[in-house]
Amino acid sequence: MKKNHFACLILFLFTCNTLMQAAIDRKALVNRNNPNVNAFDSLASLSVGNGEFAFTVDATGLQTFPLKYSSGVPLGTQSQWGWHSFANPNNYLHDETLKNYNFRGKEEPYSTQVNGTERQKGATEWFRVNQHRLHLGIVGFEIDSTYLNKITDIKQELQLWKGEIISHFTLSGRTVQVETTCHPQKDVIAAKINSTAHLGLKFHFPYPTGEHSDDACDWNSNDKHSTTLVSQTTNSALLERKIDATTYFVHIQWEGSATFIEKGKNYFVLQPSTDNFAFTAAFLPGKPGQMVQPTVAETQLAAYNYWNAFWTKGGAVDFSQCKDKRAPELERRVVLSQYLLAIQCAGSVPPQETGLTYNSWYGKFHLEMIWWHEAQFALWGRSDLLERSLGWYNKAFPIAKEIAKRQGFQGVRWMKMTDPTGVEAPSKVGSFLIWQQPHIIYLAELVYRSHPSPEVLEKYSKLVDETAKFMFSFATYDQLEGRYVLKGAIPAQETLRASETVNPPFELSYWHFAMSTAQKWRERMGLKRNLQWDEMIDKLSPLAYQDKLYLAAETATDTYKDIRFTSDHMAVLGAYGILPKCPLVRTDYMQNTLNWIWVNWNWGKTWGWDYPMTAMNAARLGDGEKAVGALLMDKRTNTYLVNGHNYQDSRLRIYLPGNGGLLTAISMMCAGWDGNKTKNPGFPKDGKWNVKWEGLLPMP
Repeated sequence: MKKNHFACLILFLFTCNTLMQAAIDRKALVNRNNPNVNAFDSLASLSVGNGEFAFTVDATGLQTFPLKYSSGVPLGTQSQWGWHSFANPNNYLHDETLKNYNFRGKEEPYSTQVNGTERQKGATEWFRVNQHRLHLGIVGFEIDSTYLNKITDIKQELQLWKGEIISHFTLSGRTVQVETTCHPQKDVIAAKINSTAHLGLKFHFPYPTGEHSDDACDWNSNDKHSTTLVSQTTNSALLERKIDATTYFVHIQWEGSATFIEKGKNYFVLQPSTDNFAFTAAFLPGKPGQMVQPTVAETQLAAYNYWNAFWTKGGAVDFSQCKDKRAPELERRVVLSQYLLAIQCAGSVPPQETGLTYNSWYGKFHLEMIWWHEAQFALWGRSDLLERSLGWYNKAFPIAKEIAKRQGFQGVRWMKMTDPTGVEAPSKVGSFLIWQQPHIIYLAELVYRSHPSPEVLEKYSKLVDETAKFMFSFATYDQLEGRYVLKGAIPAQETLRASETVNPPFELSYWHFAMSTAQKWRERMGLKRNLQWDEMIDKLSPLAYQDKLYLAAETATDTYKDIRFTSDHMAVLGAYGILPKCPLVRTDYMQNTLNWIWVNWNWGKTWGWDYPMTAMNAARLGDGEKAVGALLMDKRTNTYLVNGHNYQDSRLRIYLPGNGGLLTAISMMCAGWDGNKTKNPGFPKDGKWNVKWEGLLPMP
């Protein structure tokens, strides 16, 4: 009965909002925010994709000049299945990355960057680098880079409603038009080309670099990999790629007269001889059987239908009636972030921070970031896209169970930095983080709120329960003071150290929320509440403060004097913002803390998701001006490029947690949270923010 009441409440809130305003013209909203490019700008590349696969192009509509873009937003071809490991001739074992720490009167082995023997260092490095995500191959026009300056009249547009990039340019007096798209269900790119220039099309394949952050293209190691023409017909070719122990295939199919030749090792050229030419290229993890590859027209139609449905359904926010001059830029960021998250982060495994564009942290993903990437899907009425990656937790479950067991804890301890195998990457910081633990509980709760049903409970109850078991066993009971404390961890504000940090504020609040939510799940499953969990919830330490300002940790008594505590993430704001009000938090002290941070924080050391976190905190405190101001603060790490990507620095030219955080904050600022009764609670009430929205769900 409770489930039905909650579902009716959500429907009622959505219906009331819809009745109060005319429906948003979604097509107009989307189309007025289409990115347009008129030059070769290495930070303005555009992408098509489907969540499992993405293809990023330069101003020609294909990947013609990858070297020009390698230090910008690279021209990636990446998938969720395309991974590679270098050989392990020394037979390094993961156990060799472990080092014991004593935080609670017992030895706890952590996978860290061991500063020990040469063999231990070698093991650490091998497991950090491997597996790494592959660049599957460059597909571009066969134009020498010396002709770059001879290309003129560039006009390129990403048509979001269709999921298609339309590119025009002129080369030596001949015009070229290219239509580029990606199939929504298959790892297939399609291009339709109209030109009398009959430009050749290159299929050029690199060796992986295994570097921390780069385009994953080593063009100087041709002898280490191979590309074999397996079969060929008058309108198709099948290539087999072998990179050490990794094998995958590329099937190319064209429409129009052309020849297909091998120009060099790992380098093939498709040479058209007709003005109207089209091709598709399918990237496949295994050798295809009797495959029927979609045509260009079929791919374009499938993409149109998918994106039409994507934009028609789910949430929408329209800023066109706002009088504040900042509103159009905020709308642009919101629309483009929806597209980018859908093509980069809605896959079968959690996304890396640079999505499917280029490698950061070797292409691995970080579980503390999954909330930032994907919570927004549920809040924007697209929980099906969130659920695509949550199934991976079941695959990683045995390894997470073993991590908890070896450290003497119950349940499952989720790794921080990993890959599809679930193997924990050694890290001197990441292995000590704990705020990724509650994410699966929060995300499962968002799915349930979207679709309250026994099926959802059955699907995620084990993950919720086992995660809560770890969280309970991780907290330490201080018998002298009669309270539970969190220690032996690096908090979300990573400038603090595990050996000296006790009771970081965000983690305390998150423990309260997640454990309380886990108890609700037990009740929904027909189980009794766990009395020990209830006792811990009741006895969790309140947030530590000094002079009515919250500290970065109970042990960080110099928070407002030491720049180490006022740099990186202002995670204290997440304790009431990302999370709802709990008994550990005083709103008056939190307001004081927000005001101090606003004026004094070292904003030059922040990250893209710090701005939406600040906005969510301000929204819950009723400060709409600070909420909007945080989202549009003029700082380097809050920059949004023409393609919609959140720029951080020369290493992280795109940062998708910032985009995801923006969407979550906007959803909350519009639809509010449980118990909120204010319309558009996160926006100023000065008459300049007439924000229209529909299809959004409130946050907890």
